[in-house]
Amino acid sequence: MDPLGAISLFLVICLSCLLLLSTWRQLQGRGEMPPGPTPLPLLGNLLQVDLSNMRKSLMKISERYGPVYTLHLGPRRVVVLCGYQALKEALLDQAEDFGGRGKQATFDWIFRGYGVAFSNGERAKQLRRFSITTLRNFGVGKRGIEERILEETRFLLEALRGTKGLPFDPTYFLSRTVSNIISSVVFGDRFDYEDKEFLSLLYMITESFRFTATAWGQLYEMFSDTMRYLPGPQHKAFKELAGLEKFIKRKVKANQETLDPSAPRDFIDCFLVKMQQEKQNPSSEFSLKNIVLTALTLFFAGTETISTTLRYGFLLLLKHPEIEERIHEEIDRVIGRNRAPSMEDRIRMPYTNAVIHEFQRFCDVIPMGLARRVTRDTQFRGYTLPKGTEVYPVLGSVLYDPSQFSSPDTFDPSHFLDGDGQFKKNDAFVPFSIGKRYCFGEMLAIMELFLFLTSILQNFRFRSPVEPKDIDISPKLIGFAALPRSYEICLVPR
Repeated sequence: MDPLGAISLFLVICLSCLLLLSTWRQLQGRGEMPPGPTPLPLLGNLLQVDLSNMRKSLMKISERYGPVYTLHLGPRRVVVLCGYQALKEALLDQAEDFGGRGKQATFDWIFRGYGVAFSNGERAKQLRRFSITTLRNFGVGKRGIEERILEETRFLLEALRGTKGLPFDPTYFLSRTVSNIISSVVFGDRFDYEDKEFLSLLYMITESFRFTATAWGQLYEMFSDTMRYLPGPQHKAFKELAGLEKFIKRKVKANQETLDPSAPRDFIDCFLVKMQQEKQNPSSEFSLKNIVLTALTLFFAGTETISTTLRYGFLLLLKHPEIEERIHEEIDRVIGRNRAPSMEDRIRMPYTNAVIHEFQRFCDVIPMGLARRVTRDTQFRGYTLPKGTEVYPVLGSVLYDPSQFSSPDTFDPSHFLDGDGQFKKNDAFVPFSIGKRYCFGEMLAIMELFLFLTSILQNFRFRSPVEPKDIDISPKLIGFAALPRSYEICLVPR
């Protein structure tokens, strides 16, 4: 046999082995797993999902296989949960079983199981307990952080007045403001809006988050073990994440050099003090690696999700000026023009509260939620999920569940209003997830959304450079994240 023929035969044998191994891994233990579409070797169910709209694809597959089914994302086998009832039974009723963290390939490139969001087991418990307590001590969910938000609002309003009613893209106006709230807690201070390093950090957050929403980002979720070595836009996302990590490391080092354990200034100081207290504890998870990646998690999540929700929400108000007008009326009646809003006003402003909830429902910023993992062999709805099985709790399938919301595809604040116009809670409102791994930034997010929105609308009216009928409110990208289309807005002083 000539050398070329021998090489060709070798490659064919290798490919055949890979196909057989892939098929064996996909079928292993499938008998007791939930049903699902038949996967192809290596590709899994790639051909049955739309990478540009994963939420829609996953919900469509559930129409055939039910609210609990098995899907192969390339070589990854995941169990998908759709609809409120399935998520409730898993994440609340069997919270301990479904309390592990699954793979989030783009972020795992840098987190690698460290930090508060992407860790498991004892590490996740220690870091989560510490983070919640420390944020509370710095006033999150209390009057202290409310005052900080209102102080930042004054900087925002000044910047918005500087636009002089001309069209502008609100992206960085909002991200700078929102980021300064979490920055004041994590780093002990705010950034100036024109600070070049700050703007660079916000760009890194925005671009890496955007990558997770793209079709390429979803492809990377499926084939990360191979694609991390291939050229492509994933490497730009990695570069942005590495830049953020480098910044946090510098912040931690600076805090170490000036630390006074008796007077911690911020979240990083508190973590450093905890490290000193636990240095003799062999089971402690308070390490430099965890402080950097926990601080990065708080900075990233505390910046992007709320600023994206506000940006999407403003677009929805441009599309529906009649809804904006009703908020103006409620603001004038309850708050007036002569004082700043406060969280105490929220209970007397049911319509504004309903609009904000509908922002979060309709925008569905993290449609698939963060992947979960079962922590032990788990019986669920008559199926057996082996320990370590990844689970996709599709939050968007709950927020868009027609059994829970009368017109889920329509932006309609009445989803959260009763017949008397009073605010109405809905258990299917799950943008922060539910169960043991819910987003503990929920209270901060609620305060920011209410105070920023009411402060802006107290002072300005929204105007669109294009006719409302021509505004497209469908998402531009839906992957791990859902992002609105780019637009410009004019703010006219009231």
